[in-house]
Amino acid sequence: MADRATLEELVRLQGERVRGLKQQKATAEQIEEEVSKLLKLKAQLGADESKQKFVLKTPKETLTGKYGEDSKLIYDLKDQGGELLSLRYDLTVPFARYLAMNKLTNIKRYHIAKVYRRDNPAMTRGRYREFYQCDFDIAGQFDPMIPDAECLKIMCEILSSLQIGDFLIKVNDRRILDGMFAICGVPDSKFRTICSSVDKLDKVSWQEVKNEMVGEKGLAPEVADHIGDYVQQHGGVSLVEQLLQDPKLSQNKQALEGLGDVKLLFEYLTLFGIDNKISFDLSLARGLDYYTGVIYEAVLLQTPAQAGEEPLGVGSVAAGGRYDGLVGMFDPKGRKVPCVGLSIGVERIFSIVEQRLETLEEKVRTTETQVFVASAQKKLLEERLKLVSELWDAGIKAELLYKKNPKLLNQLQYCEEAGIPLVAIIGEQELKDGVIKLRSVASREEVDIRREDLVEEIRRRTNQPLCIC
Repeated sequence: MADRATLEELVRLQGERVRGLKQQKATAEQIEEEVSKLLKLKAQLGADESKQKFVLKTPKETLTGKYGEDSKLIYDLKDQGGELLSLRYDLTVPFARYLAMNKLTNIKRYHIAKVYRRDNPAMTRGRYREFYQCDFDIAGQFDPMIPDAECLKIMCEILSSLQIGDFLIKVNDRRILDGMFAICGVPDSKFRTICSSVDKLDKVSWQEVKNEMVGEKGLAPEVADHIGDYVQQHGGVSLVEQLLQDPKLSQNKQALEGLGDVKLLFEYLTLFGIDNKISFDLSLARGLDYYTGVIYEAVLLQTPAQAGEEPLGVGSVAAGGRYDGLVGMFDPKGRKVPCVGLSIGVERIFSIVEQRLETLEEKVRTTETQVFVASAQKKLLEERLKLVSELWDAGIKAELLYKKNPKLLNQLQYCEEAGIPLVAIIGEQELKDGVIKLRSVASREEVDIRREDLVEEIRRRTNQPLCIC
């Protein structure tokens, strides 16, 4: 194999050739052929360990064959030269490619970034074509179900701290699904497409799912009925133990492995104190093709709609699972790195919070400002600037209007709209007396505070700890 310097020079020259063909408006076939050569050279080159840059880019071939029926939601593009590109569908596949390119076998990370779906947007349901996801992943060879349990613990902590209402995390295992399909008589070639149908059970009835399986996907009706006997079951660890005794399912090696791991997972979840938030649900399928083991999805539990309140319909707010084979798809030697992770839908969370605040007629604070510095008369800009500087130096979050002579009423209205809790008012009389008038925006109560005591009083009212500056 050529040394690194030689390969780097070949990559540079081939890259220039590809750019030249694009500028010359060469045919798509010519460009595709040269791009293929460039990618092969880059694969030989591997990663320079002295340059650890966390940059995730996504050419089209990276995404091909990873998302099952959801592949139709990928944005496919062509640049001016005809090279095929795609917008990033999720953060998982680019992460797996990064691990392979940099030969990483052990990492724990989180990542917040935009992803894109060629979907029909529905703002009230939190469905967008461009939106943010927050991912957390653990990559590495570890004992079974320990990192998986940690991911579920993290998901519970996030959703609980956001206070968006009661939620339930559905858990299943791809091996249980595949074993179930096998004993039910589903042909191997139809596993993934039938899996996508089962995944719709949280949105439509079993009869509609069965009609799709039989009418659109050519499954025998008796096979579909057999699947229905299983996928409509959900429960806790008792259901896992029941299925371990199932005369047919327990004879399938894949299903038996999956059930054993799910039983172990419930033991760890009990130790973490979150087993009451978890449901073992055989209808959970997760349509993405790269999952290989445990899968999970968090949904909000619907509460009866109050008068005038629209029911929430955002679907799942977080999901994830184990994808042990994905990194190997990008490694030239097929080396696998076991991975498990989760993804939080940021915009979906916002949709829920905004709708609930609107229903309760609560205002959202758009600033962290603790106190607003205002003046009662004209020509007091210098005094306002002096005071706001004193507050900043003391670690108080303060602001003022960028006007020389703002009207007091306008300043107070600004505080109410922005949700700023306190107003420090300077007037000619206050300057003479050496005090600052501190006003509570909510109660409109005003008290005179000696200037040297102002910082301490603001901290007391906002419960801010002492700042050592």
